[in-house]
Amino acid sequence: AQLVESGGAWVPPGGSLTLSCAASGLDFSKANMGWFRQSPGKDNEFVASISWSGLGIDYAGSVLGRFTISRANDRNTTLLQMNNLKPEDTALYRCAAMLGPGYSRYSEAYAHWGQGTQVTVSS
Repeated sequence: AQLVESGGAWVPPGGSLTLSCAASGLDFSKANMGWFRQSPGKDNEFVASISWSGLGIDYAGSVLGRFTISRANDRNTTLLQMNNLKPEDTALYRCAAMLGPGYSRYSEAYAHWGQGTQVTVSS
């Protein structure tokens, strides 16, 4: 399986970005997807997850109300729309795929990972 993220960039505080994750080599329609982020000196942090059907969604408290996760099973793509970005959102954002029932905010549950796309929020 391969996951490729795109869309990372530098933005000023208050700005918006949409990250995309393109999946191949797996049955995307059965994969629960997650977004995680990591910045230097910090642990891998859960951001959002979405079930294979799109009906189950979970957000970290720090992004709730600002970020929106979605998916398009016909295009094997997961999106993360990020609004009102803050400097503390600066990190390498990675998408991950989890097969099997349910969806999770725990990185150990995800078997496949992308390399990530860098988001930098600063003035």
